[in-house]
Amino acid sequence: MKLRTLVWRELFQRKSQMLTSFLAILLGITTVVAIKNITFYSEKAVARELDTLGANVLVLPKSASLQDYYSADMHDEVIPEEYVLRLTMSNVQGVDNLSPKLCVPVNLQGKNYALTGILPKSEFQAKAAWAGAGIFSRPIGCGAIDVATEPKPEDKRTLVRKRVIETLDTHETLVGADAAASLGLEEGDSLTLLGESFSVVAVLPQTGTVDDSRIFAHLHTVQRLSGKEGVVNCIEIVGCCKEISAGLVDNVNKLLPDAKVVTVKQVVATQAKVNGMMERLSLIFLVIIVVVGGAGIANYMYANVFERRREIGTLMALGAESFMVLRIFLLKALLLGLAGGVGGYAIGTLLAVTLGPKLAGVPVLPMPLLALWAVLISAGITLAASYFPARRAARLDPCATFQEV
Repeated sequence: MKLRTLVWRELFQRKSQMLTSFLAILLGITTVVAIKNITFYSEKAVARELDTLGANVLVLPKSASLQDYYSADMHDEVIPEEYVLRLTMSNVQGVDNLSPKLCVPVNLQGKNYALTGILPKSEFQAKAAWAGAGIFSRPIGCGAIDVATEPKPEDKRTLVRKRVIETLDTHETLVGADAAASLGLEEGDSLTLLGESFSVVAVLPQTGTVDDSRIFAHLHTVQRLSGKEGVVNCIEIVGCCKEISAGLVDNVNKLLPDAKVVTVKQVVATQAKVNGMMERLSLIFLVIIVVVGGAGIANYMYANVFERRREIGTLMALGAESFMVLRIFLLKALLLGLAGGVGGYAIGTLLAVTLGPKLAGVPVLPMPLLALWAVLISAGITLAASYFPARRAARLDPCATFQEV
């Protein structure tokens, strides 16, 4: 009789216990796959939201506060622009991109506005010390928008979303939506700032943030016109939330002891809390698979060996070697594991795709990589749980089994 036939018959000798063990593995893998799938796309969705919110870590002067930052009222408080170089040259992990800013007050048509100097991406690339520092490459597992990709025509219009633009000439400005509406400015218009003429290259879309009332120009132009060369009011950092929760703020504080480093705690804490909860849930269910599924498989195998020891002894008396008996039971376990892994991945993915938008509010797509992990975990558990029962079967003495009544 062929090995395949023996394994197939062995598999269905105790159908009720086999089905119970299979369901334990199947349900465990299904749960882990569904949670991992939803968590992955939930993290990407939160990262996209963080992109729209902008900076989540701020480097400010010691005497400045968050209120000063959001009201753009930091005109007299400055820190050295050299801090940007320190950050780019450091080994601090989790920094997505940097945006140094200098805000100075300007009066236009009888109203006060904040003229904000910013550095475009081209400025970072032009400086040898900053080039290749990885500041514009989002860390693995963080965000959804890759700001290191080729520039698109709408880049300047999406400044607030990406927090970085490709190029900005010395006498070009970007005007926030509220400021443009108040001043009656449109793309292509010109305005006078600090005694020099600037052209409006884009009116930024409405964002509901302080940027709506700001006017943006090149940082070094603003520094020159305001007499504040070599300094900035703040450095905005878009950081990876996993790294923030792991101590990014403390690392930047150590690097820049003369500055104040703060984070938008609500945003970071919310993502860290949700992601941590989902990670713990998946770990809990993985432990349940190992304990419940493994114990079920082991019990099923031990019972099968005990009840069929005379048949196993007969098979060995007819010439079957111990290794062949071991292979029969391990192959049976492997088939259970493969079936549980494939079935668990399929059902888990279906649940994630179906329930993900309802539970997490984000679209969820299948993740083929999870199929490999599901099969490996399932097969590994069943093989590990079946090894000792299979070894016991392989070591049975045919003579002893025939003497049993």
